[in-house]
Amino acid sequence: MDFALTDEQVMIRDAARKFAETELAPQAAALEEPRNRPLLLANLKRLAELGFMGLDVSAAYGGSEAGAVAFSLAITELARGCASTAVTVSVTNMVAEVIQACGSEAQRRRFLPPLMSGEWPAGAFCLTEAEAGSDPAAMRLRAERQGDHYVLNGRKIYITSAPYAGVFVVWGVTDPQAPKGKGISCFLVEAGTPGLVIGKEEEKMGQKGSATTEVLFENCRVPAENLLGKENEGYRIAVGELAGGRIGIASLALGVGLAALDYARDYMLERTQFGCRLADFQGLQWMMVDSYTELEAARLLTLQAAWRKERREPYAREASMAKLFATERAVRACYVAQQMLGGAGYLKDHPVERFARDVRVTTIYEGTSEIQRLIVARHLFGR
Repeated sequence: MDFALTDEQVMIRDAARKFAETELAPQAAALEEPRNRPLLLANLKRLAELGFMGLDVSAAYGGSEAGAVAFSLAITELARGCASTAVTVSVTNMVAEVIQACGSEAQRRRFLPPLMSGEWPAGAFCLTEAEAGSDPAAMRLRAERQGDHYVLNGRKIYITSAPYAGVFVVWGVTDPQAPKGKGISCFLVEAGTPGLVIGKEEEKMGQKGSATTEVLFENCRVPAENLLGKENEGYRIAVGELAGGRIGIASLALGVGLAALDYARDYMLERTQFGCRLADFQGLQWMMVDSYTELEAARLLTLQAAWRKERREPYAREASMAKLFATERAVRACYVAQQMLGGAGYLKDHPVERFARDVRVTTIYEGTSEIQRLIVARHLFGR
């Protein structure tokens, strides 16, 4: 197997790394303050102009056509600088990919260019409900056909980027009499559509720069032409696209974990105790070695899933394995980094405190670790 990256993949990775180091990392702490949201939006616009909002989208719609491996590399580098920005880019790419994969030509030409150009700062993925998180087939949002429109009523929660998203990919029940998961359809809802209401912004433990809100649909009339794919086949779309999203979150967790370990390594080279640098104590060295080794394994798992996706090979199991391993090991890496800093690691004077908060949710969103284990088990045991 050839592990070498192409020239284009190296260029994209390096561009993302440079942007993260010069633009994102210096602003990451400030983004935790809501008043600094304009900084996030400005960076999203610049990232769109650099081609990062459609890395696996055709150039015909303004995308970069760089592929899934380049997407993974880019998200990892952006996450090293700012997890809040990286998750916004990841979700927007996921929205763009589902429109490209399942949308009509008219839908692609209408909705993709504004996302690619940055005219719309982000896209939003509206799947989760209060009673339908790990079990999305249990959703209750209703989408009733009325003439040449569908009328949506219901509530979605934990929606990333909702206040500044230009388009929402929304799932709702179109046939309540169908077996569970069989009567669900998918819609494209443009920001500003009457009846689409952005609810309160959640106060989160981490990734505070990225808005997470509830989204309400109150007699929201959506043109029938905005149906994505076929009626009552939306659940298949959700399941398929979540696998790609898991590559993004695995990549993001990897970036945060690496940022934490790199900061701790530099600290250990400077800090002295008992007349020696922390980096000279074998016990601490081995803790760091184990964490770096685990993240390197996570990187290979993640890139394998991305490579299989790029080659149009089945990749759902590999994506779940990558997300499971990368997120759990990244959480551990951030706590190891905090341990290396001692009491200083618990203070906001050092970014490892933020890294530990930012990385924690990666084992939860886009499918919890428990759901990833369930998915892998189904592949292993033939279900």
